[in-house]
Amino acid sequence: MDRILTGVKGLDDVLNGGLPKGRIILVVGSPGSGKTTFAMQFLVGGAKTGEAGLYVSLDEKPERVKENLESFNWNLDALEHEGKITFIDGTQLRRPGQRIIQDRIDAESSVSLVLPELTLGVLARTIRRVAAEENIQRITIDPITSLMLRYPEEAKRRKAMLLFFDALESTGCSCIVTSELRTSMLDRDFQLEEYLSQGVILLHTLIHDGNVIRAVQVEKMRGISHDPQLRPYQITQSGIDVYPKDKVY
Repeated sequence: MDRILTGVKGLDDVLNGGLPKGRIILVVGSPGSGKTTFAMQFLVGGAKTGEAGLYVSLDEKPERVKENLESFNWNLDALEHEGKITFIDGTQLRRPGQRIIQDRIDAESSVSLVLPELTLGVLARTIRRVAAEENIQRITIDPITSLMLRYPEEAKRRKAMLLFFDALESTGCSCIVTSELRTSMLDRDFQLEEYLSQGVILLHTLIHDGNVIRAVQVEKMRGISHDPQLRPYQITQSGIDVYPKDKVY
């Protein structure tokens, strides 16, 4: 099976050579665990090897995402300008219906621009079109949780998720999809997206003897052998560093 390097230091050793190419991999973690860092590091790593990336932001606007990641010195603006990473703002999906943007011209008048509703179908078609036009090879969706909140009914949520994952798979790209870890590691419920993806990587935040410990676990990775054990990781100035030979406790 063809592999691609993740760009995350040490993680490719846990995966025995990298992620399976062209698959959808879910990265699940609690707030502050580094999901967005992981997603962007995956694209930056691809840009270094000549693989164009697409970042689809569903929670924060791309400008804010880039601001939050400035400390890593990845120079995301330059990568975007060079066409190595393309950004799609999908945050409107968090606000169903039309929205009005006020563009203040002067103190006494304003212009309102009414934008059409951004639907799941529109987003899926946009991703496919951009992937084809820009020769995209890596895609990250961050986070899928925001998208699924639009579908409180389980049957509709499952149908929407299936259609969206089919759209991603049809691009032929290697995809990272992030999702929120809603409960603790020991008593968490499995989410629909975990069953639909070909691989699941968990980013745990643990408390041991009063210390906060971050640990990564490759819970599922179809088609390749991998290390399923918890391995510690840190978020450093260069991004996420995984220690594939170390034990958590």
